[in-house]
Amino acid sequence: MPREVIVIGAGIIGASIAWHLAKAGAKVTILDKAEPGGVATPCSFGWINASFGNPEPYYRLRIRAMAEWKRLAAEVPNLPVRWQGGLCWDRPRSELETLGAEHSSWGYGVRKLGRDEVARIEPNLADPPDFALLVAEEGAAEPQASARMLVIDAQRHGARLIAGGEAIALHAGGTSRARVETNDGTLEADEIVLAAGGASADLAASSGVSLPMKTPPGLLVHSRPYAPLLNGLVMADRLHMRQTAEGRLVAGADYGGADPGPNAEATARRLFDTMRSMLEGAGALEYDSYTLGFRPTPLDGFPALGRPKGIENLYVAVTHSGVTLAPAIGLFAAQEILDSIRDPLLAPYRADRFD
Repeated sequence: MPREVIVIGAGIIGASIAWHLAKAGAKVTILDKAEPGGVATPCSFGWINASFGNPEPYYRLRIRAMAEWKRLAAEVPNLPVRWQGGLCWDRPRSELETLGAEHSSWGYGVRKLGRDEVARIEPNLADPPDFALLVAEEGAAEPQASARMLVIDAQRHGARLIAGGEAIALHAGGTSRARVETNDGTLEADEIVLAAGGASADLAASSGVSLPMKTPPGLLVHSRPYAPLLNGLVMADRLHMRQTAEGRLVAGADYGGADPGPNAEATARRLFDTMRSMLEGAGALEYDSYTLGFRPTPLDGFPALGRPKGIENLYVAVTHSGVTLAPAIGLFAAQEILDSIRDPLLAPYRADRFD
């Protein structure tokens, strides 16, 4: 009999796990109180990277995830992923030099660029920096669209979607089947995957599992579609920005977005004005909207992935870097749930390390 799994959460992490499980033959039910795409995922910048400032074990996980994005894009036609390259000058030069050298020694394709080279790559920058780092293999995904496509393809492989289904409590552990209390009754399965983003801590607690989390806010501003202004991702000292395939400019104070402050609309308008001032030819660029997301992040800042100690029918999958890590987490979770194989890259990120 195929293993029955309930995946709570249809954001990019839950969608990837559900897709990998369904493709491997599991009987999957996807439960989400929103439509496919989740709550935090639509508010993501979408950057796919193994970029600077992380310890080497986390770099290794992220670089593997970048490779898994390419595998996933080959298996799911028209997945909205582009490998545009990333320019970075969001830190002091001395710090960038140090981080670039470190990542180069790990195998990351970092190039040092001067002002003229930056201007050739991004000719619409109003004031190119004197120094930047370029990683040509970085890219971006359209997060909500990617999650939706993975859910749709998971359904093609037999998964069932319950949209508008809110998980209220979990009952896992012991020898009986796992149960999820929802706003419309109780579901049972051999295992529950908890990929509910910011709601994960309370749901884990309902089954006696401690999952300390923080959910910092992040505001991103979005323009209306416009003629091409950017060729790739730009991590500038004033803000981070990219242009989508349909021509929308997306920007935040960093890739996770800005703190909205007391007036989110005013913050968004200021960010938009900053973005427009940084680009030549953007005089007719129009503001469209902002998104305000709350980034689900385990307390130490790193992913929480796996079964809590002593609970064999609950798998936790919570991380802030959801877009970058989603394909690898989906693959590794499916292997662990179905075949009891835990990838060594997940060793530092046990879900029960906070106990």
